[in-house]
Amino acid sequence: MPKTPSTAAAASPARKPVTYADAGVDISSGDRAKDRIKYLAKRTFNRSVLGGIGGFGALFQLDLKKWAEPILVSSADGVGTKLKLAFDLGIHNTVGHDLVNHCANDIAVQGATPLFFLDYLATGRLDPSVIEQVVTGLADGCKANGCALIGGETAQMPGFYQDGEYDLAGFIVGAVDKGKMITGATIAPGDILIGLPSTGLHTNGYSLARKLFFEVAQYKSTQYVGAIGDKAGNALMKIHRSYLSIMQKLANAGLAAGMAHITGGGITENLPRILPKGTAAHVELGSWPVLPIFEHLQNLGQVPQDEMLRTFNMGVGLIVVVPADKFRKAQALLNRAEEKFHVIGRIIKADKNDKDGRRVYFA
Repeated sequence: MPKTPSTAAAASPARKPVTYADAGVDISSGDRAKDRIKYLAKRTFNRSVLGGIGGFGALFQLDLKKWAEPILVSSADGVGTKLKLAFDLGIHNTVGHDLVNHCANDIAVQGATPLFFLDYLATGRLDPSVIEQVVTGLADGCKANGCALIGGETAQMPGFYQDGEYDLAGFIVGAVDKGKMITGATIAPGDILIGLPSTGLHTNGYSLARKLFFEVAQYKSTQYVGAIGDKAGNALMKIHRSYLSIMQKLANAGLAAGMAHITGGGITENLPRILPKGTAAHVELGSWPVLPIFEHLQNLGQVPQDEMLRTFNMGVGLIVVVPADKFRKAQALLNRAEEKFHVIGRIIKADKNDKDGRRVYFA
C-alpha cells in the first residue's frame, strides 16, 4: 500500500531547525557589538544630535544662528587596501581615524565645518572586539574633528568577505556660509602655492606600496627597514593627517583662494580640480622634502617620477593657494600656529594653445 504524504513525513527523521546563525550571521553577537557602538558614538554627540543610535534614521538639528546662509557640503570615501595591513598587523583602532580625517579634509577645503559622520562597516563573520576597535578609531576621529558620529551600518555578509576581513566606508556632512565658500574661482596667475606636509601615504597608493614592500622587496610587516627608519608595517599605518584646524584659521582670515586635499591621483590630479579655466600650476620639484618612504618605494620599483606624482602625495598632503599680496599674512599665521609649510610653486596662465588649462607643470 503506497504511503500518503502525511505518513511519509511522519516516517522521515526529524530535522534540526536551521537558524540565521547557521548561515553565518550571529544576530546576538551583532547586538552586543551595537551596544558598544552606541556607547562610543555617544562620546561624540553634541546638542544638535537628536535621539540616539538605533533609529531608522539619524537626526541632526542644524543651528541656523551659526550660519546666515548655510550650504551643506558632503563627501564619502573609504580606506582602500590600507585595510589589508590592518588585517595583517591586527591593528584596527587607527583605520577609522584615517577615514574621518580624510572625509573632514575633503569638505574643509571648501570652507565647511564638519557636522556629523556616518560609517558603513561590512564583514563576513562579525568579531565584536575588532568592530569595537574600528569604531573607537571612528569616534576618536570624530571627536578630534568636532563632528558627531550619529549613525551607520554594520553588516554581516558571510561568504562575501574572507574570515578576519572587513570593508569600511564613511560619509560626512558639513556646513559653510554661502558667502564664505572656498571654490577656487578667484585663483589667478601669480598666486602662491603653499604645501603642508603629510604624515606618510595617508590612505592612497597602498596597492602599489604593498606590491613594492611585500612582493618586490619581500619585507615582513614587522621588519625594520633602515632606509625609512621604521618597521614596514608601522610606516605604512601612520594615520592620515587632519588639516581641519589650520584650514579653518586660513579660511577665517580670508587668506585662502583655494585649497586642494592631495589624495588619490597625487598633486597631478588633485590640484587641477580647484583651478579656474585659463590657469595652470607650476610646481617646483625639490621645493619640499620628500619623505624617505616615497624615495624608498620609488627605488624599489624603479617607478617613473610622473607615476609617483600621480599615485602618492609625495610628502604634501594639502596645498593652499594664497594671493601674492596676502602671502606674508599667511606666512605669519602659519608660523604662529607652528605649522610647517613649504612654498612649492605658483599659479600661471595656461598655455595659449591650451584653452582650458587646469593642469600641473612640474619643473
